[in-house]
Amino acid sequence: MSKNDAIIDYIRELLASLGAISARRMFGGHGIYYDSVMIALVADGALFLKTDEETRPQFAAAGCRPFVTESRGKSIETSYWSAPEDAMDAAAAMTPWARLAYAAAVRKANAKLAPKPRKRS
Repeated sequence: MSKNDAIIDYIRELLASLGAISARRMFGGHGIYYDSVMIALVADGALFLKTDEETRPQFAAAGCRPFVTESRGKSIETSYWSAPEDAMDAAAAMTPWARLAYAAAVRKANAKLAPKPRKRS
């Protein structure tokens, strides 16, 4: 078992209260999925949970930080934020944060599905 496999197994344990969690390799890390939506990513051995405008203030208040990637020499802040340190210790502490991530992911997915208003001629 590789180090990454051990991390993914631990994250599955932390998120088990949600239900069946799957992980897919992507860009040198893993996407973490629940109910067919990506709720988190694992990069450099750290868990980052999906946020949006509604949930991001709670993550910021808990001392979390955004996942930042580099592209064309620029830093790009993503909508994935680190999990609170205490949430990484127990599933019970992680569950509320995982539910926030799932809610943000569902809102994002639903926004993509919403029909755009037609332009009137």
